[in-house]
Amino acid sequence: METINWKVEGMTCGNCALSINKVLSKQGMQKVQVNAVTGEVIFDNPDVITALDTARKNIADLGYKVVDETLANEPTRKKFLGTYLDKFWFCLPFTLILMVGHWGMSFGFHFLHNAWLQMAICLPVFVVGMKFFGWSAYKSLTKGIPNMNVLIALGASAAFIYSLIGTIIGDMNKIFYETAASIITIVFFGNWMEEYSVAKTERAIQEMTKVQKVMANMIAYDDAHNENIFSVENTHLKVGDLILIKTGEQVPMDCKVLSGDAEVNEAIISGESVPLFKKQGDTLIGGSVLANGTVKCYVTATGKDTVMNGIVTMMKQAQGQKPPVQLLADKISAIFVPLVVSIAVLTIAINYFFLHHTFEESLMRSIAVLVISCPCAMGLATPAAIAVGLGRAAKHGILYTQTESMELFAPIKQIVFDKTGTLTTGDFRISEFEVSGYKLQNTSIDSPLSTLDAQLSTDVFKSIVYSLEKFSNHPIAKSIAKEWKTTEVIKWKKIEEIKGLGMKAIDKEGNIYMIGSAKIDEAIVDKSHHLYVKKNHDLIGWIDIADEIRQEAKTVIAFCKREGIKTILLSGDNLAKCKLVGDALGIDEIIAEQTPQQKLDTIEKLCRTTPTVMVGDGINDAPALAKATISISLSSASQLAIQSASVVLMNNGLQKLPMAMQLGRHTYNTVKGNLFWAFFYNIIAIPFAAAGLFTPTAGALLMGLSDVVLVINSLRLNWKKVR
Repeated sequence: METINWKVEGMTCGNCALSINKVLSKQGMQKVQVNAVTGEVIFDNPDVITALDTARKNIADLGYKVVDETLANEPTRKKFLGTYLDKFWFCLPFTLILMVGHWGMSFGFHFLHNAWLQMAICLPVFVVGMKFFGWSAYKSLTKGIPNMNVLIALGASAAFIYSLIGTIIGDMNKIFYETAASIITIVFFGNWMEEYSVAKTERAIQEMTKVQKVMANMIAYDDAHNENIFSVENTHLKVGDLILIKTGEQVPMDCKVLSGDAEVNEAIISGESVPLFKKQGDTLIGGSVLANGTVKCYVTATGKDTVMNGIVTMMKQAQGQKPPVQLLADKISAIFVPLVVSIAVLTIAINYFFLHHTFEESLMRSIAVLVISCPCAMGLATPAAIAVGLGRAAKHGILYTQTESMELFAPIKQIVFDKTGTLTTGDFRISEFEVSGYKLQNTSIDSPLSTLDAQLSTDVFKSIVYSLEKFSNHPIAKSIAKEWKTTEVIKWKKIEEIKGLGMKAIDKEGNIYMIGSAKIDEAIVDKSHHLYVKKNHDLIGWIDIADEIRQEAKTVIAFCKREGIKTILLSGDNLAKCKLVGDALGIDEIIAEQTPQQKLDTIEKLCRTTPTVMVGDGINDAPALAKATISISLSSASQLAIQSASVVLMNNGLQKLPMAMQLGRHTYNTVKGNLFWAFFYNIIAIPFAAAGLFTPTAGALLMGLSDVVLVINSLRLNWKKVR
């Protein structure tokens, strides 16, 4: 199964996206995601040779242009009347002349009041309109997926054909060429306004997706092993290439520091302009800027494999998702066109047979019903708001990987925090440890015994601990391995990480080593220490870890209290350590000493009573994150935790958590407002048109403006105050 990513031009609303989704699904494509805002079409293609060509043709038949990403950079020749704006400018002069002919009798333009002349003036507009709206309508009907162009084509055709009949029989009372032309012209203008307005909502993501060509200082060595530095475009870099980055330069691609240190501005990812200190072994993200310092690095990822591209891909996938609130709108959009056509037929019948209006008046009211109806508004309500919300979030280092989380933030009254690496910095240091009965303060021996044997036992202990912890991704393990790094490494026959307990290894002699919490041995009486180390059945030492609370943690907890959100600390650490953190921050409830399974069970229980957010960053948190109503992870978290999260905070901290929650709520409220307007507009506009309160021309204008209103309302999210 191959995943296909296309760019489709010509989509202006959710109804367009719905039509493309249906035609691809009918063909057998799987996991179809269509985004009307970005034009992205993503689907899984079964292994059929002609499937892609057929899919491309089916989409083109609906009136949209498929752009294959592999051909996107090839130059294309501009077509005559290729855009909505081109079509509008072409049609406008003819339409204005017809309007003058219709209303200009009192101004002396009698020569324009000629039926055959009006037909000749209207004909170019009608041909251009039918080539676009008519062909699209015909193809959508043959595919069994009637789109909004059916309504436009029916309305304009009815006015033109009825006028043509009036021209042939010589009855000027039946001439409505200006109506046919104005419908086509105004809808072209409305489509352009929609296209222009919708394009503005994508700017934040477009800025992120830009591949900025910058020059990189590439390092190469000649035969004499002399270092040579020369400039190359970053697009020519490959994984493994050595590069030099100096103060003020942009990091050309994702890379890892080999030597040197620097302060790096990662605002492109995190939204924070405060530089981060980077040293040997740290990762630099392509697009970030060195504020101070010089580093030598090697390239770790290029092109689609970079962190930035991964973020953009996740955002695009999120945009294609549909939150539950949109499902009702999609169901209505699917039956909207046949429903409106039926209402239009009823409008003629009721006005002509029961209200005794003339056929001409009844027909105009029916045409007004056709052109004033707007299925686009219902389809555009959600993607427009989602696009703006995601764009603003991206600027502030907030990544929503599941758009339904925006909707789910609204009822949240309970939030669960992991402790280590989430409420605390995760930058640990060893405060105390004990080896074979000798208590030591950090690395200085506190015992009066300072014999060679005691020193050796300490070194052996450190070697055992390092050899175990270097294989773990847990933040504490990483910190210990970093502090006690040694060249005296034990080569294990087998080693594994037991979730919720720690590391277990077997050496070549068959000795079993373990490091973890007090749960690794029920015989441990004093459970006040962080980690215990065992060899076979003997306890050979313990380690205490010091970790500081994040500076922003207290502010975040205070925000939750103001919002009436209950805070819970859920951790695998011992109760005494958790209570210290919980009391310092004012957390409402503390649940300590939990295994991953117990965390999972706790989250499931909490979610059954009320929607619950969980914030975590470790491997142990992944199962619980997956079960939470909304899961939030930090960008410094384990990959498994990030994959389980519906929101990722890209600034390595909690400071953006309140904004993520508030922005999610505001986006959801905007979606609700858009949907209310879309339904309200159609519920009011259609009866008004049927009653003759709107002319077809006015109806066409209102139809275009209704979508623009939704987009403008969505764009307000860019400036809405978020606490």
